[in-house]
Amino acid sequence: MIFHQTTLKDAWLIELELRGDERGFFARTMCREEFEKHGLLSDFVQQNMSVSAQRGTLRGLHYQVKPYAEAKLIRCLRGAILDVIVDIREESPTYLKHQAFELTDTNRQQLYVPPGFAHSFQTLSDNVEVSYLVSAAYTPQAERGLRYNDEQLGIDWPETVTTISDKDAAWPLIAERTDRLF
Repeated sequence: MIFHQTTLKDAWLIELELRGDERGFFARTMCREEFEKHGLLSDFVQQNMSVSAQRGTLRGLHYQVKPYAEAKLIRCLRGAILDVIVDIREESPTYLKHQAFELTDTNRQQLYVPPGFAHSFQTLSDNVEVSYLVSAAYTPQAERGLRYNDEQLGIDWPETVTTISDKDAAWPLIAERTDRLF
């Protein structure tokens, strides 16, 4: 695996190193030793998968508050997504900054999202499958979110939003919040 530091502190884009022969290829998608060498959490406790039928589907921006904050390892297994992360750690030099990554079934890149980040993606094709390894189990009372179209974040989504959950469409704007984000 090849680790690339992103512009957001503690988030990493990970390239798989393919070892191929006449059968196809083999690649490690997670290695505790490599993750720990880069200072990343490696104790993943759950793997999730989402399937989105329609191009333009938007999921997020999601996160969990302490003590249930989670790291995520995101990979697009089928199709293509624009994956967007937002640093919500108030003490961070990249607080409220975001970065976007195109993850596809052909580039086979993965995104490591550390605790203290909100995460979202928009599908760039139909019939998209995304895998998430997470370091904490889903805890409903710890779930929080940011509004995907909050002008304070300034995220430029490439597609018209065709499908979004009622909950994701209704997360409060940052300016309306009275609680700390994280």
